[in-house]
Amino acid sequence: MTVTRFAPSPTGFLHLGHAFSALTAFCAAREAGGRFLLRIEDIDPVRCKPAYTQKMLEDLHWLGLTWEEPVRVQSAHMAEYAAALGHLRARGLIYPCFCTRREIGELAAPQENDDVGPIYPGTCRNLSESERAARVRTHPCVWRLDMARACAQAGELTWHDAARGEIRAAPARFGDVVLARKDVLTSYHLSVTVDDALQGVTLVTRGQDLFAATDIHRLLQALLDLPTPRYRHHPLLRDATGRRYAKRDKSLTLRALREAGKTPAEVRAMAGCDTISR
Repeated sequence: MTVTRFAPSPTGFLHLGHAFSALTAFCAAREAGGRFLLRIEDIDPVRCKPAYTQKMLEDLHWLGLTWEEPVRVQSAHMAEYAAALGHLRARGLIYPCFCTRREIGELAAPQENDDVGPIYPGTCRNLSESERAARVRTHPCVWRLDMARACAQAGELTWHDAARGEIRAAPARFGDVVLARKDVLTSYHLSVTVDDALQGVTLVTRGQDLFAATDIHRLLQALLDLPTPRYRHHPLLRDATGRRYAKRDKSLTLRALREAGKTPAEVRAMAGCDTISR
Protein backbone atom coordinates (compact mmCIF):
# COMPACT_ATOMS: atom_id res chain seq x y z
CA MET A 1 0.00 0.00 0.00
CA THR A 2 1.18 3.51 -0.81
CA VAL A 3 1.70 5.66 2.29
CA THR A 4 2.69 9.30 1.86
CA ARG A 5 3.23 12.15 4.29
CA PHE A 6 3.43 15.93 4.53
CA ALA A 7 5.88 17.11 7.19
CA PRO A 8 6.02 20.88 7.75
CA SER A 9 7.94 22.71 10.47
CA PRO A 10 5.87 25.15 12.58
CA THR A 11 8.13 28.15 12.10
CA GLY A 12 5.56 30.33 10.31
CA PHE A 13 2.35 30.23 8.31
CA LEU A 14 1.93 27.76 5.45
CA HIS A 15 2.34 29.36 2.02
CA LEU A 16 1.40 28.38 -1.52
CA GLY A 17 4.53 26.25 -1.89
CA HIS A 18 3.50 24.23 1.15
CA ALA A 19 0.06 23.75 -0.37
CA PHE A 20 1.64 22.37 -3.53
CA SER A 21 3.80 19.93 -1.56
CA ALA A 22 0.94 18.80 0.68
CA LEU A 23 -1.41 18.33 -2.28
CA THR A 24 1.25 16.37 -4.17
CA ALA A 25 1.53 13.89 -1.30
CA PHE A 26 -2.23 13.78 -0.71
CA CYS A 27 -3.09 13.18 -4.37
CA ALA A 28 -0.39 10.50 -4.72
CA ALA A 29 -1.91 8.56 -1.82
CA ARG A 30 -5.48 9.01 -3.00
CA GLU A 31 -4.74 7.98 -6.59
CA ALA A 32 -3.13 4.77 -5.31
CA GLY A 33 -5.87 4.04 -2.81
CA GLY A 34 -3.33 4.53 -0.04
CA ARG A 35 -2.87 6.51 3.15
CA PHE A 36 -1.88 10.13 3.74
CA LEU A 37 -0.12 11.09 6.99
CA LEU A 38 0.74 14.40 8.61
CA ARG A 39 3.86 14.97 10.68
CA ILE A 40 4.94 18.11 12.53
CA GLU A 41 8.71 18.50 12.44
CA ASP A 42 9.24 20.71 15.49
CA ILE A 43 12.67 19.67 16.76
CA ASP A 44 14.02 23.25 16.60
CA PRO A 45 13.14 24.62 20.07
CA VAL A 46 13.92 28.20 19.10
CA ARG A 47 12.15 28.65 15.78
CA CYS A 48 9.21 26.23 16.16
CA LYS A 49 6.10 27.54 17.91
CA PRO A 50 3.05 25.49 19.03
CA ALA A 51 0.76 28.30 17.89
CA TYR A 52 1.90 27.79 14.31
CA THR A 53 1.14 24.07 14.56
CA GLN A 54 -2.51 24.77 15.30
CA LYS A 55 -2.75 27.30 12.50
CA MET A 56 -1.17 24.80 10.09
CA LEU A 57 -3.84 22.24 10.93
CA GLU A 58 -6.56 24.84 10.40
CA ASP A 59 -5.14 25.89 7.02
CA LEU A 60 -4.78 22.31 5.78
CA HIS A 61 -8.35 21.48 6.80
CA TRP A 62 -9.55 24.61 5.02
CA LEU A 63 -7.63 23.57 1.93
CA GLY A 64 -9.60 20.32 1.89
CA LEU A 65 -7.03 17.83 3.16
CA THR A 66 -7.71 14.99 5.55
CA TRP A 67 -5.19 12.69 7.17
CA GLU A 68 -4.91 9.78 9.54
CA GLU A 69 -4.79 10.49 13.25
CA PRO A 70 -2.82 10.86 15.36
CA VAL A 71 -0.54 13.46 13.87
CA ARG A 72 3.07 12.60 14.68
CA VAL A 73 4.81 15.45 16.51
CA GLN A 74 8.56 15.02 16.55
CA SER A 75 9.18 16.70 19.90
CA ALA A 76 7.11 13.95 21.55
CA HIS A 77 9.38 11.21 20.22
CA MET A 78 12.86 12.24 21.33
CA ALA A 79 13.42 8.87 23.01
CA GLU A 80 13.14 7.12 19.64
CA TYR A 81 15.75 9.39 18.08
CA ALA A 82 17.99 8.90 21.11
CA ALA A 83 17.71 5.13 20.66
CA ALA A 84 18.78 5.40 17.02
CA LEU A 85 21.69 7.63 18.01
CA GLY A 86 22.67 5.15 20.70
CA HIS A 87 22.70 2.33 18.16
CA LEU A 88 25.10 4.29 15.95
CA ARG A 89 27.25 5.19 18.91
CA ALA A 90 27.52 1.56 19.99
CA ARG A 91 28.85 0.75 16.54
CA GLY A 92 31.48 3.48 16.76
CA LEU A 93 29.89 5.48 13.95
CA ILE A 94 29.41 8.84 15.65
CA TYR A 95 31.66 11.13 17.66
CA PRO A 96 31.25 14.36 19.67
CA CYS A 97 32.30 17.59 17.98
CA PHE A 98 33.16 20.67 20.05
CA CYS A 99 34.01 23.07 17.22
CA THR A 100 32.16 26.36 16.95
CA ARG A 101 30.56 27.51 13.72
CA ARG A 102 33.25 30.13 13.38
CA GLU A 103 36.01 27.56 13.73
CA ILE A 104 34.37 25.31 11.17
CA GLY A 105 33.88 28.21 8.77
CA GLU A 106 37.55 29.11 9.01
CA LEU A 107 38.78 25.57 8.47
CA ALA A 108 36.26 24.05 6.08
CA ALA A 109 36.93 24.28 2.36
CA PRO A 110 34.01 25.73 0.34
CA GLN A 111 32.42 23.41 -2.21
CA GLU A 112 31.32 24.20 -5.74
CA ASN A 113 28.11 22.23 -5.25
CA ASP A 114 25.53 24.30 -3.35
CA ASP A 115 23.77 21.08 -2.27
CA VAL A 116 26.78 20.17 -0.16
CA GLY A 117 28.23 23.37 1.27
CA PRO A 118 31.43 23.57 3.34
CA ILE A 119 32.72 20.18 4.47
CA TYR A 120 33.61 19.72 8.13
CA PRO A 121 37.38 19.10 8.26
CA GLY A 122 37.15 16.30 10.84
CA THR A 123 38.99 18.12 13.62
CA CYS A 124 37.27 16.35 16.51
CA ARG A 125 37.26 13.00 14.74
CA ASN A 126 40.94 12.75 15.56
CA LEU A 127 40.54 13.22 19.32
CA SER A 128 41.34 10.25 21.54
CA GLU A 129 38.58 8.57 23.52
CA SER A 130 39.95 10.03 26.76
CA GLU A 131 39.97 13.55 25.27
CA ARG A 132 36.40 13.14 24.05
CA ALA A 133 35.20 11.87 27.42
CA ALA A 134 36.85 14.73 29.27
CA ARG A 135 35.43 17.40 26.96
CA VAL A 136 31.90 15.96 26.89
CA ARG A 137 31.67 16.52 30.64
CA THR A 138 32.48 20.21 30.38
CA HIS A 139 31.70 21.41 26.85
CA PRO A 140 28.54 21.41 24.73
CA CYS A 141 28.86 19.32 21.61
CA VAL A 142 27.10 18.06 18.52
CA TRP A 143 27.34 14.44 17.43
CA ARG A 144 28.65 13.80 13.94
CA LEU A 145 28.54 10.75 11.74
CA ASP A 146 31.96 9.33 10.93
CA MET A 147 31.16 9.32 7.25
CA ALA A 148 34.14 7.31 6.01
CA ARG A 149 33.54 4.54 8.53
CA ALA A 150 29.78 4.58 7.94
CA CYS A 151 30.17 4.29 4.17
CA ALA A 152 32.66 1.47 4.57
CA GLN A 153 30.21 -0.49 6.70
CA ALA A 154 27.18 0.20 4.51
CA GLY A 155 28.80 -0.48 1.15
CA GLU A 156 27.31 0.65 -2.16
CA LEU A 157 23.76 1.97 -1.86
CA THR A 158 21.03 3.02 -4.26
CA TRP A 159 17.56 4.54 -4.02
CA HIS A 160 14.78 5.15 -6.52
CA ASP A 161 13.38 8.49 -7.64
CA ALA A 162 10.17 8.57 -9.67
CA ALA A 163 11.57 11.01 -12.23
CA ARG A 164 15.23 9.97 -12.44
CA GLY A 165 15.09 6.25 -11.76
CA GLU A 166 17.74 4.42 -9.77
CA ILE A 167 20.18 6.74 -8.05
CA ARG A 168 23.56 5.65 -6.72
CA ALA A 169 23.92 7.20 -3.28
CA ALA A 170 27.02 9.31 -2.70
CA PRO A 171 26.74 10.47 0.92
CA ALA A 172 30.51 10.81 1.39
CA ARG A 173 30.46 14.17 -0.40
CA PHE A 174 28.64 15.67 2.60
CA GLY A 175 31.41 14.85 5.05
CA ASP A 176 30.73 14.15 8.72
CA VAL A 177 27.15 15.44 8.99
CA VAL A 178 25.57 16.40 12.31
CA LEU A 179 23.09 13.84 13.67
CA ALA A 180 22.45 15.48 17.05
CA ARG A 181 22.63 19.17 17.83
CA LYS A 182 23.84 20.93 20.95
CA ASP A 183 20.35 22.05 21.98
CA VAL A 184 18.46 18.89 21.02
CA LEU A 185 19.71 15.32 20.65
CA THR A 186 18.65 14.81 17.05
CA SER A 187 18.79 16.50 13.65
CA TYR A 188 16.66 16.71 10.55
CA HIS A 189 18.55 13.87 8.87
CA LEU A 190 18.20 11.47 11.79
CA SER A 191 14.61 12.37 12.70
CA VAL A 192 13.17 12.20 9.20
CA THR A 193 14.80 8.82 8.56
CA VAL A 194 13.51 7.32 11.79
CA ASP A 195 10.05 8.86 11.38
CA ASP A 196 9.50 7.64 7.82
CA ALA A 197 10.35 4.10 8.93
CA LEU A 198 8.22 4.12 12.08
CA GLN A 199 5.26 5.63 10.24
CA GLY A 200 5.50 3.07 7.44
CA VAL A 201 5.95 5.69 4.72
CA THR A 202 6.44 3.97 1.37
CA LEU A 203 6.56 7.02 -0.92
CA VAL A 204 8.34 10.21 0.13
CA THR A 205 7.16 13.18 -1.89
CA ARG A 206 9.13 16.36 -1.29
CA GLY A 207 10.84 19.25 -3.07
CA GLN A 208 13.83 18.97 -5.36
CA ASP A 209 15.85 20.99 -2.85
CA LEU A 210 16.04 17.81 -0.74
CA PHE A 211 17.09 15.52 -3.58
CA ALA A 212 20.77 15.43 -2.61
CA ALA A 213 20.02 14.91 1.09
CA THR A 214 18.34 11.62 0.24
CA ASP A 215 21.82 10.10 -0.09
CA ILE A 216 22.35 10.73 3.63
CA HIS A 217 18.96 9.28 4.52
CA ARG A 218 19.66 6.17 2.45
CA LEU A 219 22.92 5.67 4.36
CA LEU A 220 21.16 6.03 7.72
CA GLN A 221 18.52 3.52 6.62
CA ALA A 222 21.25 1.01 5.91
CA LEU A 223 23.08 1.67 9.19
CA LEU A 224 19.87 1.45 11.26
CA ASP A 225 18.43 -1.50 9.32
CA LEU A 226 15.38 0.49 8.22
CA PRO A 227 13.31 0.04 5.04
CA THR A 228 13.91 2.30 2.06
CA PRO A 229 10.84 4.04 0.63
CA ARG A 230 10.44 5.21 -2.94
CA TYR A 231 10.98 8.92 -3.58
CA ARG A 232 9.36 11.55 -5.75
CA HIS A 233 11.12 14.91 -5.69
CA HIS A 234 8.77 17.47 -7.18
CA PRO A 235 9.69 20.88 -8.64
CA LEU A 236 9.55 23.85 -6.29
CA LEU A 237 6.64 26.20 -6.81
CA ARG A 238 7.90 29.64 -7.87
CA ASP A 239 6.48 33.09 -8.40
CA ALA A 240 6.40 35.03 -11.66
CA THR A 241 10.00 36.18 -11.15
CA GLY A 242 11.26 32.62 -10.69
CA ARG A 243 11.83 32.96 -6.95
CA ARG A 244 10.70 30.01 -4.85
CA TYR A 245 7.92 30.66 -2.38
CA ALA A 246 8.99 31.02 1.25
CA LYS A 247 7.49 31.99 4.60
CA ARG A 248 8.68 35.54 3.98
CA ASP A 249 6.00 35.82 1.26
CA LYS A 250 3.31 37.05 3.63
CA SER A 251 0.77 37.80 0.89
CA LEU A 252 0.86 34.21 -0.36
CA THR A 253 0.33 32.38 2.91
CA LEU A 254 -2.79 30.25 2.91
CA ARG A 255 -4.16 32.42 5.70
CA ALA A 256 -3.65 35.63 3.71
CA LEU A 257 -5.17 34.10 0.59
CA ARG A 258 -8.22 33.01 2.57
CA GLU A 259 -8.58 36.48 4.13
CA ALA A 260 -8.33 37.97 0.63
CA GLY A 261 -11.41 36.00 -0.36
CA LYS A 262 -9.84 33.08 -2.21
CA THR A 263 -11.74 29.80 -2.01
CA PRO A 264 -10.05 26.46 -1.26
CA ALA A 265 -10.65 25.40 -4.87
CA GLU A 266 -9.01 28.57 -6.16
CA VAL A 267 -5.97 28.08 -3.94
CA ARG A 268 -5.71 24.43 -4.97
CA ALA A 269 -5.77 25.56 -8.60
CA MET A 270 -3.04 28.16 -7.88
CA ALA A 271 -0.99 25.31 -6.38
CA GLY A 272 -1.58 23.12 -9.42
CA CYS A 273 -4.11 20.63 -8.00
CA ASP A 274 -7.79 21.56 -8.21
CA THR A 275 -9.29 18.07 -8.41
CA ILE A 276 -9.92 17.24 -4.74
CA SER A 277 -13.14 17.89 -2.91
CA ARG A 278 -14.37 17.17 0.56
